[in-house]
Amino acid sequence: MSKMDRRDFLVGAAKVGAAIGLSGITGMATADSNESKSEGAPQRWSRHWAWTSIDTKAAAQSLKEKYRQLKSHGLTGVYLEGGIDDREFDIIKAAGLEIHSWMWTVNRGDQWIRDHHPDWYQVSRSGKSCFDNPPYVNYYRWVSPIIPGVQNYLADEVAKLASHPAVSGVHLDYVRYPDIILPPALWKQYNLDETEELPDYDFCYSDHTRAAFKKASGRDPLEIKDPAHDQEWLHFRYDSVTHLVQRLAKVAHGHGKKITAAVFPTPNLARKICRQDWDKWPLDWANPMIYHSFYNQDVDWIGECMLENIRAARFPIFSGLYMPAFTSPGDFRKGLQIARKRGAAGVSLFGGVGDDYWKVFEEEAAIPPQPTAIP
Repeated sequence: MSKMDRRDFLVGAAKVGAAIGLSGITGMATADSNESKSEGAPQRWSRHWAWTSIDTKAAAQSLKEKYRQLKSHGLTGVYLEGGIDDREFDIIKAAGLEIHSWMWTVNRGDQWIRDHHPDWYQVSRSGKSCFDNPPYVNYYRWVSPIIPGVQNYLADEVAKLASHPAVSGVHLDYVRYPDIILPPALWKQYNLDETEELPDYDFCYSDHTRAAFKKASGRDPLEIKDPAHDQEWLHFRYDSVTHLVQRLAKVAHGHGKKITAAVFPTPNLARKICRQDWDKWPLDWANPMIYHSFYNQDVDWIGECMLENIRAARFPIFSGLYMPAFTSPGDFRKGLQIARKRGAAGVSLFGGVGDDYWKVFEEEAAIPPQPTAIP
């Protein structure tokens, strides 16, 4: 999996993944989760995050300056991709930031899986396997969440991260099915019209998944005439991801660590475009990626999404904001204010943050929590 490939895709795609530079960022639900047990009712507008990646090539002094600046801007912690790196962990902790290890979940290009279990990879309705024919981009190598071996493998990965003493939590990403419908702003880029679900991007129809669904329903999903609207088939896939998250959450919580996730903008939209039923998950909090420009929306859409999210979920919501979508510091201020007024516990930032934007962030982050305004 090439980071360059991923970043090329992320220039226009609603995914997370980048690095933080020295002047900024560049590059089944229950009411008794750990959050509610230990902290009571979720406090609003009190914690803020950024997505970043381990940089093994950076000099120690540059990393110290990077994380010192992030802390000085008012961030609580980072979602850190790249596994375990004690050198960078020590620097982040010394800066006073929390570390939540950011883990690619169902999208896995691991060489061990490719060498030993090509059968774990998802297959499209048109018969194409993510093993050798991934959709959209080369790093889209999705494994099936229903396979016991996959579940065990991912549970072990969570345990490795959660057992590290410097890690405060595990942050799940790509915990869903591949995008059956890309954000509208990407259709032209891929020369696609996804007004309707297309067989090449509808997953999963592997032998494992077909057998599991047939055992549960008596039907073969390949024989479903209208899979886009077949509720039993849709919910089978929603539930397969939810059951996986339940197991991973149990592992993280067993180590006394938080479990969070980067998810699509709202539960309704997530179910439609990637079979992700995230408001049903046992998370400590969620970070919906409300990247308004990917959906051809303006900044006000952040508030619309947050309204649905706060009403649907029983855990805190941190608005995921895509920095390149904000055309000016004033535009960014509006996005922060909308998120706060709609009840966000904070924000998580992805993309480049210039000095003028950091000034706005510092001012808005310092505003005390207010009661949630939901009409």
